[in-house]
Amino acid sequence: MADEPILLTDDPAPHVRRLTLNRPAKRNALSNALRGEIFRALEEADRDPEVRVMILRGAGTCFSSGYDLAGTGPLPYHTAGGQGQWARHVVEGCFRVWDLAKPVIAQVHGWCLAGGSELAVACDLVYVAEDAQIGYPPVRSMSPPDNHYHAWLMGMRAAMELMLTGDSISGLEAVRLGFANRAFPVEALEEAVLAMATRIAQVDPELAQLNKRLVHRQMEAMGMRAGLRAGTDLHSLGWHTPASREYMAKLRQGVTAALTARDEAFGDYRTGAKT
Repeated sequence: MADEPILLTDDPAPHVRRLTLNRPAKRNALSNALRGEIFRALEEADRDPEVRVMILRGAGTCFSSGYDLAGTGPLPYHTAGGQGQWARHVVEGCFRVWDLAKPVIAQVHGWCLAGGSELAVACDLVYVAEDAQIGYPPVRSMSPPDNHYHAWLMGMRAAMELMLTGDSISGLEAVRLGFANRAFPVEALEEAVLAMATRIAQVDPELAQLNKRLVHRQMEAMGMRAGLRAGTDLHSLGWHTPASREYMAKLRQGVTAALTARDEAFGDYRTGAKT
């Protein structure tokens, strides 16, 4: 419904704040308005002394199908303009979550695609349904990823395969490759995530913040922050290829037809078997 809030918040356990993306009819596509609400709510919870852990999940059939291709509104925070602005904006959003004091858990079920996967990996912990489908299909027709987390989390060989095919992986495979911490049957996912959030909330919050920052500092020392920022330049080059320009022209004529044309040769995503 048009008057329904696009982000729901609740406190399902002591010291736990849960955010639910609430655009189920749009498969929780990340409009700029929804992204702004997510950042606002995360930052509000980070300032709340009663909150020690945050959970991010999606309503309906999936976590998120990716960015809303209709755009819908101004960017939720300023990013310097010019070539590569969108990719730099996305990576800055990742680090807005990364730099929060308190841990954030992604609870992933169903589709977790493109921008949806970027939102999940910005979180500190990722728990997935066994049958979740995580992928980055835009590499087939549009551009490299805005935020190339793949090599950092899953290693060179797996990242290369995913970049050259645009294929998705299941929740079980996501755990094996390092995208996610653990996988559960979808009906057990919510209870398992709440149990983990409650367990983390028992740790002194100041110590938990230092522990989180310690892990991030090691990744930064290895170059992760610089690497993700460098990837935004390659993303911007992708938009200037003839294939990308042709695809974007098709997209302007109709999103559904363009996505179908992108995936029908592969027999997956929109054109795959319905479950």
